[in-house]
Parts: sequence; C-alpha cells; structure tokens
Amino acid sequence: MTTSDESGRTDGARPGTSVPEAPAPDMIGAGQPGPDPSRAAATRAALANAATIVAVHLAVVLVWQLAVDLFAIPAFVLPSPRATLATLAQPHYAWLPNVSVTALEIFGGYLLGVTVGVVCAVAFSWFRLIAAILLPLFVTLNMVPKVALGPLIIVWFSYGIVPNILIAFSICFFPILLTTARGLSEVDPDLLDLVRSLKGSRWQLFQKIQLPGALPYLFSGMKVGAILAVAGATVGEFIASERGLGYLMIQVQAGLDTAGMLMAVILLTLLGVALYGLVLGLERLVVVRDARIQ
Repeated sequence: MTTSDESGRTDGARPGTSVPEAPAPDMIGAGQPGPDPSRAAATRAALANAATIVAVHLAVVLVWQLAVDLFAIPAFVLPSPRATLATLAQPHYAWLPNVSVTALEIFGGYLLGVTVGVVCAVAFSWFRLIAAILLPLFVTLNMVPKVALGPLIIVWFSYGIVPNILIAFSICFFPILLTTARGLSEVDPDLLDLVRSLKGSRWQLFQKIQLPGALPYLFSGMKVGAILAVAGATVGEFIASERGLGYLMIQVQAGLDTAGMLMAVILLTLLGVALYGLVLGLERLVVVRDARIQ
C-alpha cells in the first residue's frame, strides 16, 4: 500500500517528479470554440423577420374580418375570411384538380423560361454576333402584349395546358435572359486576362469566372420571373383554358360567387409564394450572403 507525504508525492512516484494535477472544472472545454455570435445574431434576425411577416398577414386577415362584421358588407361584394375558407370544403369547386393544373402551368412555364433564358444568355456572351442579331428581336417580341397573343395561341395550339405554359414562359423568359446576360458580361477584365494568360479554355473561363460571378444576377432575374410566371399562367387560363384556377374564377364570376373567386386568388398567391420561396432557398445554397442582389 502506498502512502503520501506532506508534499503530495506518493511513495510509488519517481523522485524528482510530481503527479499531474487534474484540470480545474472551469478549464475543461476552454480550448473548444464557442458559438459564433454573428451566426446567432443572424438567426435571431431571421426569426424576428419571419414573425413580423406572419403578424402582418394575420393583422390583414383580422382587419378584413372586422370590416365585414362592422360595416355589414354584403357577401357578393366582400365575403368574410370564414366564408372564403368555407369554400374549400365544397366539392363542386374541384380545388385539387384545378390547383394541380395551374401549378403545372406555372412551374412548367417557369422552368422552361429559366432554361431557355440561361442558354440564350450564355450563347450571347460567347457569340457577339448572335447577341447583335437576336437580342433586339427578343426586345421587340417582349413588347407584344401577351393578352393579344391569346387568340393566336388558341389557333396554333388549341386549348389545354401547353398553351398556358407557353404564355407563362413568354412572360418570365425575358427578365431572366437580361439579368443573366448582364451578369456574364460584368466580369473583372483582370481575371479574364489572367485565365487567358494561363491558356484557359472558354469552358474553364465560363465555369471558373463567368458563372460564379453571374449567379447573383441570375437569381435576381429568377425572382422576378417567379412572379411573372404566376401572372402568365393566370392570363393564359383566362384566355384559353378548360381547367385551372383562372378558368374557375371565370366560371364562378357569372354567379357572383365572390368567396370562390377570392379563394382562387389566395391559392394562386400561395403557389407564387411557394415558387418564390424555392428560388430564395436555392439562392441561399449557392450564393454567399454578401453577393446576393436584394
């Protein structure tokens, strides 16, 4: 059995050495990094912003309900929020099929607009002659009122989902093209000279320099295009459609079913918010905060 002397050395310890002391409790984990204050502050700011947005929307609904109750507004002029939500339980509106058709038109037209817009922007940045020929033509075509194209689209493509996808595409395509082409052209000339001096190929120049620099501009155009795609699909359903929320609004308008029309508008808004939210989420994944265009 070992014993300890007054100096704290045990009999089993080698002379001239001391037993290492246990670390103090307050020193444990002192070398580990703590939470990032900036990230925590950003999280709190995001939560506060989300809470503000939700509170504002709830306040609008509350004011809507109070206005209907206090001023006894007729239901065919402005139904209450409760009456509007009650239409979701009525089967004759066929909400799910109509929402599905409109969502397909919005997302289909938007994806087509993003794809064609990015491809054209890349072609314009690589081949100046193509840009000089086609860009003025695209500007002219974009000035054509899309509602005026409705009768022609009916003649060319008949009724259905495809014409409405094309209308949504025609409206959201141009801002995506313009912003992406601008982002691809606004590259630091010194970086271009550096890549060329290193014998970099055109693809390497695009992949390493142009594309990362153009991403903020691309997402800026995509956010504008997301809003326009909803408008384009709705206009298409007003003109040439047999299904969808826009078509449903035209049908219930004859009976002064304002609650049904308002519910269709709310569902259209939610589809647009969902598309816009997807674009924002994708932007947060691929674009750093300081480079985002608000």
